[in-house]
Amino acid sequence: MRHIKYIPSKDIHLLEYNDIIDVRSPLEFAEDHLPDSINLPVLSNSEREEIGTIYKQINPFEARRRGAALVSRNIAKHLESYLLNKEKDYEPLIYCWRGGERSKSMATVLDSIGWKTTLLGGGYQAYRKHIVESFDNILQSGFHFKIISGLTGSGKTKLLKHLNDCDMQTLDLEGLAAHRGSALGDETNMDQPSQKMFERILYEKLLKLNADQPIFLESESSRIGNLQIPSNFWTIMKSSPVLELNVDLKYRVNFLLSEYDHFTEDKELLKTKLEKIKHLKAESVFNNWISMVEKNNHQGFVESILKDHYDAAYLSSRRKTYISEPDHTFTMNEINDNSLSELAKQIANTLKQ
Repeated sequence: MRHIKYIPSKDIHLLEYNDIIDVRSPLEFAEDHLPDSINLPVLSNSEREEIGTIYKQINPFEARRRGAALVSRNIAKHLESYLLNKEKDYEPLIYCWRGGERSKSMATVLDSIGWKTTLLGGGYQAYRKHIVESFDNILQSGFHFKIISGLTGSGKTKLLKHLNDCDMQTLDLEGLAAHRGSALGDETNMDQPSQKMFERILYEKLLKLNADQPIFLESESSRIGNLQIPSNFWTIMKSSPVLELNVDLKYRVNFLLSEYDHFTEDKELLKTKLEKIKHLKAESVFNNWISMVEKNNHQGFVESILKDHYDAAYLSSRRKTYISEPDHTFTMNEINDNSLSELAKQIANTLKQ
């Protein structure tokens, strides 16, 4: 392998390569992968399972022989499709799970063609370890988080976007987690990333931020849907100063009705979501919610679920989570782009004083 070189995770500069090729199975790739990598699997999901079964139930030699045939066949398919028109100066970075036979097989063939190939030493496993260690290290940079707090429906997530428009640094954890942070709030059009992918994306976002300048985040519980906020990151959030949004109930109700289509468009979806919190409420309260949903009393339903569930839960969680009282409290009489834009400017000016 004349041109194949190995590079450790700590030394890679991904922009140096024409492609970052992940040769693992599609299921492995879906769980997490290097940024901007493409999946050219040398074994499909079922083929990988088949080889593992032969290895355990027959012997390693038969597994290698069968694996070699499948890998060769799949590499040939990639050469006849994605790799067909690559120029002679093509330089890919290739990796598999541990930097073993799968990535070496692809690299050997590509090298024999004349392409300058690089193998990621230790594969994805080593890269994952590098991310975890680097995440710990970067959090020691002294990030200055500012927590945007406020009862459910106060427009906290939208405020982050307006703060960003004011050249303030923001980090939308719910956006990264593809979830709106409550039992009723999961994004119905997308799946959440895996825990590993969530942590990697969060780390990549932090790399782009200036630790010496404030970073605004929405107040959260330690979990966002199925994902856990990394414990070291969560520790910093809990000790960060809090900015409180004070918005009257009626304005929050109107805002939520405009933001959450499933409150008005899909009764069955909404009732399914309500089942997640049924065990937390008295039967009479829960049955009243279901009745209002059935009668299309959207206003009454949202007002009730805020007063009888979300507001108390949010206040209790905030008291348990954040050490200090809010540094500043900002009152809004309505929630729309204009009011949020003005509030973002007010917050930015407050921090400059």
